[in-house]
Amino acid sequence: MEEVVVLIVGAGPAGLATAACLAQRHVPYVIVERESCTASLWRHRAYDRLKLHLAKEFCELPHMAYPMGTPTYVPRDMFVEYLDSYTDQFGIRPRYHTAIESAIYDGGMNRWSVLAQDTDTSVVTRLTAQFLVVATGENSAASIPPVPGLTKFEGEAIHSSAYKSGRAYTGKNVLVVGAGNSGMEIAYDLAMHGAHTSIVVRSPVHIMTKELIRFGMTVVQNLGLTVTTADSLLVMAANFYFGDLSKHGITRPKIGPLLLKSQTGRSAVIDVGTARLIKGGVIKVFQGISKINTDSIEFHGGKQIPFDAIVFATGYKSTVNTWLKNGESMFKDDGFPMKFFPNHWKGENGLYCAGFARRGLAGIAMDAKNIADHIVATMDQVSC
Repeated sequence: MEEVVVLIVGAGPAGLATAACLAQRHVPYVIVERESCTASLWRHRAYDRLKLHLAKEFCELPHMAYPMGTPTYVPRDMFVEYLDSYTDQFGIRPRYHTAIESAIYDGGMNRWSVLAQDTDTSVVTRLTAQFLVVATGENSAASIPPVPGLTKFEGEAIHSSAYKSGRAYTGKNVLVVGAGNSGMEIAYDLAMHGAHTSIVVRSPVHIMTKELIRFGMTVVQNLGLTVTTADSLLVMAANFYFGDLSKHGITRPKIGPLLLKSQTGRSAVIDVGTARLIKGGVIKVFQGISKINTDSIEFHGGKQIPFDAIVFATGYKSTVNTWLKNGESMFKDDGFPMKFFPNHWKGENGLYCAGFARRGLAGIAMDAKNIADHIVATMDQVSC
């Protein structure tokens, strides 16, 4: 049995940020990761043209800025390089190929009892930890909703995490399901590579430019404008810039983009050119799928169209409840925190979570700092 002070589960940006903050406070920790590398989502499950959707000043991890010359909107490869430099800077050494089988709080020992499996050798070891940080994040496992007939489809059906580029789809009929940032950008990428592209937009969505979102966040943080006032300005500017998209099948939510993000975690879509292609009829919009056939899809309203491939940009799900056995003080059944931001990060008995605020990298940075500060304060109380 190995005794550790802090056990961090997950070596994505949230786990790395927490490790760095603990290192700055000289708190010993162990960080484990089931994959063979840090930030596996960014390295292996992201499409080629991906960039951070927010300006870099909103996307820094604690205690380290981006290098001089980094573009305002950081490309995926440069972000991975930043994470590698971050890992080196703070001496973070994750234990790779380590999957947590279970974690349960032992009230007798006042410690977390954790079973961890080495996925290379299948050897299971036991650790005990005074503090447990869940940093597996919001995007732990791909989520594809049940759709009637999907198993009968004879074409290609993939999750967006497996999509890399539209180069392989030139001349093919491709449907993208989901109109978040990934879905809209994948639809654009497909169309630009010559695929006959359609997209399912199931819910109202805010479409914004990067510059508008950057403006809105800046005026709220630096000028003291209320979120409601900033939202009004953003919606007015977006309507002027994009025009009326409702006649093309896209409506806006009733509340503004910043308030929507803070209340629900849903982000505005940062347009990369998709809106222009939709307005020009290059990308077709459908409201929902009724059923999938062997080589075609029937949409709401009865229209049936043949497709060669489907890309499900339908998000991810948390898997924390598959191994955390008594996290009721923190997590709901869906694996997300019970408490809302900014009080979501702390549970009971030394349990914490990082990267579940649905506020991107800025939220991760806040979580990491809060967790490290609280652990230090708790240890100071115990030692007094």
